[in-house]
Amino acid sequence: MRISDKIKEIEEFLEELKSIIPNSFKEYLDDYKSKAACERYAEKIIEASVDLAFILIKDKKLRKPEDDQEAFEILKDKKIISEELTIKLKDAKSMRNFLTHEYGKVDNEIVYNSIKEELEEDINEFINNVESSKKRKNAKL
Repeated sequence: MRISDKIKEIEEFLEELKSIIPNSFKEYLDDYKSKAACERYAEKIIEASVDLAFILIKDKKLRKPEDDQEAFEILKDKKIISEELTIKLKDAKSMRNFLTHEYGKVDNEIVYNSIKEELEEDINEFINNVESSKKRKNAKL
């Protein structure tokens, strides 16, 4: 899959999430179906972002990461993303893993705030960095 296709997929997931996320934490807790859908879209967005990191790494012929977290480290080392964004993306990946594997132990308020306040901004910053990196590569050709 090409970088632009994966970005489009992520942007579509972000739009879907924005259209369903409740306005308040109370609404989020009270509407189980909406809560589950928001969490699922968050998982999909984060997983697609990891995929995007791997696609970019392959496209740029960078060293192969041992795991998903290391993919973001490689992009940071190549100055494609900042240290701060690396931490945020790794935290998002950790949250995704927690949602997937530790469902009963989830702190709903943290998840809601992450989805409502942070995820879109962080992922859009990541997309912008990837697109800038792609433009720099094309300019060198």
